[in-house]
Parts: sequence; structure tokens; C-alpha cells
Amino acid sequence: MEKSDIRKAIKEAKKTLGKEAREEEARQCFLRLEEMDCYQRAKNILAYASLPDELPTGEFLQTASHSKRLFLPRVNGNDLDILPLDNCAVGAFGILEPIGDDVHSVKEMDLIIVPAVAFDRQGNRLGRGRGYYDRLLADAVCPKVGVAFSLQILDSLPTECHDIMMDAVVTATDIIAISEPLKL
Repeated sequence: MEKSDIRKAIKEAKKTLGKEAREEEARQCFLRLEEMDCYQRAKNILAYASLPDELPTGEFLQTASHSKRLFLPRVNGNDLDILPLDNCAVGAFGILEPIGDDVHSVKEMDLIIVPAVAFDRQGNRLGRGRGYYDRLLADAVCPKVGVAFSLQILDSLPTECHDIMMDAVVTATDIIAISEPLKL
């Protein structure tokens, strides 16, 4: 299946999830994530502010900000800047983004929580097609953990040489650990 076909199929499948189901899957997914050693050890975490069709992060961001230093990406041309989750405003593509000039390096992060259109069980990620996360993650030295609704997990995805793999993928029902240090 082509990437565009997968994007369309996942988009349609996500429409079947009601608001309560979406919020419950997010709660369960982030509870699983919070149990992982890589989360517990992390001090600086790059997360994301969810779009309406993504796994909701609002509750997680509020809760985690009490014990972790959270950062969000901000679109800057063809790249993503990393700023603390302090003051935010609606930015590019209607996404909540941090404002200010306190830009940090991806190498300062202890954990990166990554959204996607779909993931597969080998750690491959299918994004929206603009390559923002692949460019950002290319320099990451910390664990990269994808989070998703269960219906976003496929057996395999088409990949390209520039695609960055996840170290683990977490859903409401599963932790798929790909990299050896994250295997349970």
C-alpha cells in the first residue's frame, strides 16, 4: 500500500473513534508511557501539542509538567525548533506552539514523544509527509517513543532511507519495544 493510501485509511479509521474513546485511549497510553524506565529517568521531555485527529496530549501535558520539564516543537520554516512549554499560542498549521526565543537542542532532551499517522511493529513511522520530525530526530541521542491509537499500528509500513525509527511505540494496550535497552 502506498503512503498516501495509508494516510487516507488511517484518517477514515480515526473518524470512528468518539471523543470519550479518544480520551480514554490517551489516558491508558500515557499511563503505560509513564511506567517505562525511559520516562521515569527523563528530566527534559520533548512532547507535542495534539492536533484534533491525533492522540490527545492535553491531560498528559498538564500532569507531566508538575514533575518533568516539558518542551514542544515550533515550526520554523522547514524545521522544528524546541522550546519550553511555558507560553503558547496557535502557530503554523493551527498547532499550539511555544512562543519566545529560548530555543533548545534536541540533544538536550532525555526523551522524545513522537506523534504519527501510523507506526509499524518494527518501529517505522509514517508522518504527514513534510519530514519535520525526520529532520528533527536525525540528531536525537535519547529514546524516541511513538504514541498512537491502537488502530494506528500496522504490521509494516513503506520506508525510505531518511525515515527515523522509533525505539518504542506505546498504545493504550501495548508497548512495542524495538531498541534493546527499552525491551521489557
